[in-house]
Amino acid sequence: MGNNTQSLIFTIYGDYLRHYGNKIWIGTLIHLLKEFGHNEQSTRVAMSRMYKQGWVQSEKKGNKSYYYLTPRGEDRMEEAAGRIFKLNPHSWKGKWCFLMYSIPEEKRQVRDEFRKELVWSGFGSFQNGFWISPNNLEKEVKQLVKKYEIESYVDFFVSEYKGPQDSLSLVERSWPVDEIQAKYEEFISTYSKQYIIHQSMIQDGKMTKAECFVERTLLVHEYRKFLFIDPGLPKELLPVEWNGNHAALLFTQYYKLLAEPANEFFEEIFRKDNDIKRKDADYDVSKHPLMSEE
Repeated sequence: MGNNTQSLIFTIYGDYLRHYGNKIWIGTLIHLLKEFGHNEQSTRVAMSRMYKQGWVQSEKKGNKSYYYLTPRGEDRMEEAAGRIFKLNPHSWKGKWCFLMYSIPEEKRQVRDEFRKELVWSGFGSFQNGFWISPNNLEKEVKQLVKKYEIESYVDFFVSEYKGPQDSLSLVERSWPVDEIQAKYEEFISTYSKQYIIHQSMIQDGKMTKAECFVERTLLVHEYRKFLFIDPGLPKELLPVEWNGNHAALLFTQYYKLLAEPANEFFEEIFRKDNDIKRKDADYDVSKHPLMSEE
């Protein structure tokens, strides 16, 4: 349950708190997580784990502990938000990023961490120690190489692929496209049913703000998992019938259905013991600021 609690906290930071100054009293967080059936202890354990991992910092005011994201945590949230709410796959300039590494065995832990980060960034494993992406990930690579201090083990190229096969075959060899399609299919069949049910319940006034808060958070939570499996390929390299497009549309519509009542519930709870004045001036949940059309 611990890890589950932690990733739910990440979702709440990413979908709510980043618009409210990023800081929350632990008591408020405990209150919010009780709505999902998580108890006080699991919330405290998850927060101390996030603190140890360098995602959050804490400060005391009187006898109250407040938690806010570290710069590293903020960067990860911004990056995730930018990607999770991209509706349409972008177009491609025909360039590939190629990354090769040979990290020695004694640095195995660094190698494993680095590999996870590459997957998160959208790289595909073409061959052992050889990773590719059609997206411009130069900035991400520089940051990762510096973070893990592996300058002497890594080579990075940006170039064109000249065959002999076509670029689509690179995609097939580097990412499990069919598996990703199937995962989107699953998301669509579960959530399109739920969307219709909730739409009708809201119209009949049968859904509370607290329930909307829970459902919106779980929706983002579920959709956020695609960041770990969908590399965000440009449209030229995707199958014509790409389920990711349908899932993104469903997600957007469902999100908009739940957004306002969910936000009202969040603000009612948050307002009591936190600084609501730090809310972003341009944050309007009905227009959803993260829905970038790129």
